[in-house]
Amino acid sequence: MVDKINVAEFQNTFVFNTDWNNAFEDDSFIKVFASDILENYIINKRWYGGKASTIKYIEVVDSFKIASNDNTYYGVLLEVNFKEAFYQHYFMPLAFMPEEQLDTNTIIAPVKMNDKEGYLVDALHQEDFRKLLFDKLIHSKKIEDPKVKFHKGKKFEAKEYISSKFMGVEQSNTSIIYNDTLVLKIFRRIYISMNPDYEISRFLTERMDFKSSPAYTGSISVKMSEGDITLALMQELVPNEGDAWKFMLEEVDQIFENLKLKKITISKLPDIELFTRLKINDVPHEIIDWAGLSIFLRIKTLATRTAEMHIALGSDTHETAFTPLTYNGDYSVWLKNRLTYQFQNRLNILENNLHKLDGLALELANQFLDHKKEIRKVFIDFDWTQMKSERIRIHGDYHLGQVLVNGDDFYILDFEGEPESTIRDRKVKQPPMKDVAGMFRSFHYAIYATIFSNPDKYPFEQEELFQAGEILFKYFVGVFINTYTEVAQAGNLNIGYRKEIDFLLKYCLLEKAIYELGYELNSRPRWSVIPLRGIASIMNFK
Repeated sequence: MVDKINVAEFQNTFVFNTDWNNAFEDDSFIKVFASDILENYIINKRWYGGKASTIKYIEVVDSFKIASNDNTYYGVLLEVNFKEAFYQHYFMPLAFMPEEQLDTNTIIAPVKMNDKEGYLVDALHQEDFRKLLFDKLIHSKKIEDPKVKFHKGKKFEAKEYISSKFMGVEQSNTSIIYNDTLVLKIFRRIYISMNPDYEISRFLTERMDFKSSPAYTGSISVKMSEGDITLALMQELVPNEGDAWKFMLEEVDQIFENLKLKKITISKLPDIELFTRLKINDVPHEIIDWAGLSIFLRIKTLATRTAEMHIALGSDTHETAFTPLTYNGDYSVWLKNRLTYQFQNRLNILENNLHKLDGLALELANQFLDHKKEIRKVFIDFDWTQMKSERIRIHGDYHLGQVLVNGDDFYILDFEGEPESTIRDRKVKQPPMKDVAGMFRSFHYAIYATIFSNPDKYPFEQEELFQAGEILFKYFVGVFINTYTEVAQAGNLNIGYRKEIDFLLKYCLLEKAIYELGYELNSRPRWSVIPLRGIASIMNFK
């Protein structure tokens, strides 16, 4: 039983001279739905990605009908056009329900369809619709639909629908847990192309039998004249204790607590060069005494799983989308254009937000501006003719938040790629070091986030904590890169020799830190000190 609907919050009931079964063949319904109803609804949704822009108009570009025994539903594809001269596509499953049949009090609008009163709601809030999707996946081989394709994966073993519920807080996508064993991720923002998350998940499960990401079990897509659009991805639900970001924050907090507990003198901790390769036995006893052995064992496991992911992504010689490639002039032009544009964008954002910074953040920002030609030169100096390694499909947005902790092991998820990148750019084959660099930046973030979030917890000056943090970071990196390199090379992944690996790592670390700078300046300027500190460290600024 849902709470009583509060109709008072709506100005009026929308009246249409059509019934629900023909709604999306009626031009007047579509026009009012797209302009008067939707605009007010989507701007408040967590999954809507255009909040920083102004809507010009919304257009229904396509729709399809899908019916259960009791109800008719629509899958609606929307194009949101912005005054800033760009657009985004979204997917919305839609239901029309009389009040007594509602499973939710989250409604889009009260409507009257040919004298029948009810509510437009997001269909995912209706159990009947969630069950319908599940049943269609189970029986997908028997369904002949020229427009909508339900695909049942090889690992889909469920025989019947038992239950469904939303998974946690709604983010950029909406995830539904079925039978407490499967997760259906509905992509809210869609692309006229196969979603990389679907593409990579299915490839890793069905072609490579990769065990360290949730198994692909099914998908829903819609056929368009321009290409297939992925609407949903189903995977196994992996038992876990939360993500690796939460895990790392707890670990780093304890490591900083140990500075006081173990009476450690930070200035006497043995320091190393960034990218020094370290077996765990090579980590000095002073560092093991301070940080503990277990964190390095966990980092070693994470490095192993990362290398295994790349081996799986780079070892297919049949599927063109996953065949490794060498470097060439086209890639070099694409890379430099992309990064010089991004760098200029970050420079503009920094100059416009300099007034929001003070102290160390302002000092590092000015240092960044003073060295902008030097930083830009790093990006321009990418010489593809020196590269002997291969490019592969990569995760693309790899960090601690994309990894689940399961006992002493890890599962890797969310292969959608970098949110700021176009769908085409996300599918470009890149150095696997870009993922490794993403994880290293995540280590750096976890260390600095711990310092910033606990200003009075550790009895040391902030600069001393920064010094300890940088030392810790280099040991994390050292153990990870040593393990990763050994596993990757043993699996015949061509990542190049040491000089090339270090060059690519530095290049990708700098790219990641510049990318982060824009996010921090726009959303939480105080934290911009983290990427700025990272850039200074990568560039060896004194």
